[in-house]
Amino acid sequence: MSNLQYYIGANDEHGQNPPTAGKRTPVMPYLNRQIYENEFNRPTKNKFIEALLRNGFRVFDVKPELTDTSVSTRVARVNRQGLTLLVTFAYNAFGTGNSFNSARGVATYYSPRNRRTTESRELSEEVYERLLQGTAQRGNGVGTLDIGVLSSVNCPSTLVEAGFMTNLQEAKLMLDWDFQTEVAEETCIGVCNYLGVPYVARSLANYPTIRRGDRGSFVMLLQFLLVNYGYPLDIDGIFGADTQAKVQQFQQQNGLAVDGIVGPQSWKTLLFAPPYPTLRRASRGVYVKYLQSKLTSKLYPLGTIDGVFGANTLSAVRAFQQENNLAVDGIVGPLTWQAVSTIGGGRT
Repeated sequence: MSNLQYYIGANDEHGQNPPTAGKRTPVMPYLNRQIYENEFNRPTKNKFIEALLRNGFRVFDVKPELTDTSVSTRVARVNRQGLTLLVTFAYNAFGTGNSFNSARGVATYYSPRNRRTTESRELSEEVYERLLQGTAQRGNGVGTLDIGVLSSVNCPSTLVEAGFMTNLQEAKLMLDWDFQTEVAEETCIGVCNYLGVPYVARSLANYPTIRRGDRGSFVMLLQFLLVNYGYPLDIDGIFGADTQAKVQQFQQQNGLAVDGIVGPQSWKTLLFAPPYPTLRRASRGVYVKYLQSKLTSKLYPLGTIDGVFGANTLSAVRAFQQENNLAVDGIVGPLTWQAVSTIGGGRT
């Protein structure tokens, strides 16, 4: 039976534009700025949507805006959709939020006031078990919480608190693309386990070659990824002329064969999957963005994550190489990739 029978809602707490007051880390050393909670919540939600589409689910993005949309508005949106279930992504905090402390770990929550309390608890338990198995986070259990996106929606609902903004090591993880992906994928596995359906892994072998004229979940996934990389188009699941043109733009800007066909190399680049290409000054594309995100998450500041390997990125690479006993040549080859692509670590 097709997974299209299941309609999954994906929600992220708070906003970035403008940032929600108070929902941020203390000032991060080296970066000399605070990290907004939504800098984790939104990209993790988007990676969760990616996983859901790969698994053939129908998906509803509850809060596509960068603004902090009210709980009542989001609840109303959910309740109009007839969703199978809802997952919300958030990040925890302890104390005043003005200084770092030792609070840490992952938890999931449900509301005993949800009309589907038993299902909400079971969903939360399945997701929590997967997060414990698939991440290095300490477990803080499955708890209850009385907030609208849990209590007032008319479907089973869970909230994921993946870490603590007030813990320095876990604050760094908020910007780590691999940690975001890890949380999203483990949450998707939990959803699949709850629904009793097989999980399709984020492996290149599971991504079919698609081209103009194709339709379906993988076309929608392609369109969703392109939109998130800054190539605007309608996410309609139809591989038409506009999608082909955006694919060709992406291919050209990432050093791929410009044929408009999304095969293994295009999927590999869209997913910034290994093996990673050698990068140096003047390199461009999504692998540079990935490198920049990893360096930033390890507290090597380089300015804007823009996919351009310029002077600031070069300086950050050299500093990382020097502090990690690597050849300080500013070239990101296998040994530098091995060190920088780990989850966590970096400066303290």
